[in-house]
Amino acid sequence: MSHDGVGPRAALRPLALLTVGVLAVPALAGCGSDDPAGKPLAGADIARADRSAIADGGTLRWAVDTVPETLNTFQSDADTTTARVAQAVLPSMYRMDGRGRPVRNPDYLESAEVVDTEPRQVVLYRLNQQAVWSDGREIGAADFAAQWRALSGEDTAYWSARNAGYDRIEKIERGENDLEVKVTFSRPYADWKSLFTPLYPKEVMGTPDSFNDGARKKLKVTAGPFTVKKVDTRKDEVTLTRNARWWGDPAKLSTIVLRAVPHSKRISALGAGTVDLAEIGPAAARRITAAALPRSASSPLMGPGAERSAADALRSWAVANGSDEEAADEEISAREKLREKKVRYARQRKALTGFEVRKSLEPAYTQLALNGADGPLADERVRRAVARALDRKAIAEAVLEPLGLPAEPLGSHLALSGQAAYADGSGALGEQDAKEARALLADAGWVPGGPVKKEKDEEAAGPEGEKGGDPEEDTESEGGDGTYIVGDDGKATRDSGTSTKQLKQGGAPGAYAPRGTAAPARAGNARVAKDGKALTLRFVLPSGPGSGTLRTVAGRISAMLERIGIGTKITKVDDESYFKDHIASGEYDLALYSWPATAYPATDARPVHAKPVPAADGSLNVEQNYTRVGTDQVDQLFDQAVTTLDDSARRALLRKADSRIWAAAGSIPLYQRPQLIAARKNLANAGAFGFRTPVYEDMGFLRKPARGPGAESAKPSADG
Repeated sequence: MSHDGVGPRAALRPLALLTVGVLAVPALAGCGSDDPAGKPLAGADIARADRSAIADGGTLRWAVDTVPETLNTFQSDADTTTARVAQAVLPSMYRMDGRGRPVRNPDYLESAEVVDTEPRQVVLYRLNQQAVWSDGREIGAADFAAQWRALSGEDTAYWSARNAGYDRIEKIERGENDLEVKVTFSRPYADWKSLFTPLYPKEVMGTPDSFNDGARKKLKVTAGPFTVKKVDTRKDEVTLTRNARWWGDPAKLSTIVLRAVPHSKRISALGAGTVDLAEIGPAAARRITAAALPRSASSPLMGPGAERSAADALRSWAVANGSDEEAADEEISAREKLREKKVRYARQRKALTGFEVRKSLEPAYTQLALNGADGPLADERVRRAVARALDRKAIAEAVLEPLGLPAEPLGSHLALSGQAAYADGSGALGEQDAKEARALLADAGWVPGGPVKKEKDEEAAGPEGEKGGDPEEDTESEGGDGTYIVGDDGKATRDSGTSTKQLKQGGAPGAYAPRGTAAPARAGNARVAKDGKALTLRFVLPSGPGSGTLRTVAGRISAMLERIGIGTKITKVDDESYFKDHIASGEYDLALYSWPATAYPATDARPVHAKPVPAADGSLNVEQNYTRVGTDQVDQLFDQAVTTLDDSARRALLRKADSRIWAAAGSIPLYQRPQLIAARKNLANAGAFGFRTPVYEDMGFLRKPARGPGAESAKPSADG
């Protein structure tokens, strides 16, 4: 998962300490006759079109974050581009549907079912009889067995990043014929559908050398609608071409080029016509939307020729009237640069009219992480106070409403709305309640207005971050949503370590007051203190241009915490070091980052919420639980869920585990992340996919309408 632009590697797909007696967990919100999973909050936005309406051929240039270091998704340095390549060129037994649930992929799998449970669980796969590798060999049991041996964890010569599920397999055999594969498990495994997606050929998985090195920069044998033609690190792009041996619906595109383009440069790449499809941030989305609006005729831009003539006239006048020639040239140069910039902007705007913004909600969610390893947040009561102070609805609205997306706070750590395991378990924690939050703080010994020992060189930190805020924050930077945050105007004053802000009208309820109204300095939000020290939490955020939304959210959270007497000191760190040096190492109190949704939470979410255990060397093994908050009970519920083959019983166990995670308040889900995609208007079956796995063979450019009787539909150019 990632925060907006930074996060753990995609290869590590995941994705509370109760100190006061036994906590009674209330019934899950939404339970009853209706399915608590509900429906997805937003569907895919991909400009759906029938294959008959799509031209044959063309190149799709797709902006990605990186050229992958490896094409092997099971290695630790695999990333999202690795996964995208695998989806296009390798078999997947199951893929995600529009509700984020696994569905059988008929191009590879005729059927798959559990045929025995005693004495062992046995799954029988019946493969599509047309399914072959690009070298002509049939896909079969040998490929399944090679992948199992490579990922089982028994042979440490394989540098695999994960072996969940594969370590439960006892043996793999050929069935009654070559199209049948029989997989026998040593222990029951409910998430068996997660296995063999993607499936690599035995040529990759067969030996440690081929696994570790052979599939890093090339895949000689594939079995998807596309195949890997070239990984070009000099041009920063991966080229995929049609697979001549593909047996399914033929790919409409002849080529897909995955081109690495930084987020900060994507609007320029779109305007220059070098990419056709790109994930973008809110600021870029506004640019594209604005480009479609009529341009005012009251201030037309002059063409380059007219600008040159005007510049020459200005220089002649300045010299004739006694001005310094060099100064005149400098003035003219500045004006020329401004005009050139305007011309470039106008050209870019015109080019952007060929694009549209397709939007949905990403299969990932943003959370507030509370580090429970040490410090004030090691006390569960303080964590719960922080959680009870948050207006999650207002936070979701601040991020999603300006984008025209459903603004609902997330109710689960383990699934998103519409997925089978989803249910709103937030009732185990309780709704926003500032009074209850203050009571929890008082019970933990943190009282308002207590004596505070002033540390040398210590400066009170308000909700705006280090030294009271960052009034220069550029809310229009890529990834920011431009929402005003209390105090961003830089007019804060100080009163005994508590900020008094000028508040702006409009926005989330409770966060704003009429212009000119000062927030009370000593009302209900006096800073709480204990043992002579005020309660101030370190709030760590990434500093990159793609993190504007997170900074908006952090500002709102800080203001909410200040109202119950908790101060925050916001520290912005380099994107590259955010996870490694701060989140993973535990150098933070509060942080924002995201986890992806998974159709297999019993397997993938367990390491995210597992109770940390001491390692032999004295360190703490946290797996992927970067909040360091976990309980034996949650671990036991995950262990039960992953061995429960009955779907209904497994969902009940997962929902129970989620309620316990809520109660421990180590992480607070906030909202499902927005997904904004810039796409050429004539590009069909691509864009904001939401939950759904892309169908690469259906992507393509719409046929141009015939110009007259008998005229043929024009095909796209080589560049689409």
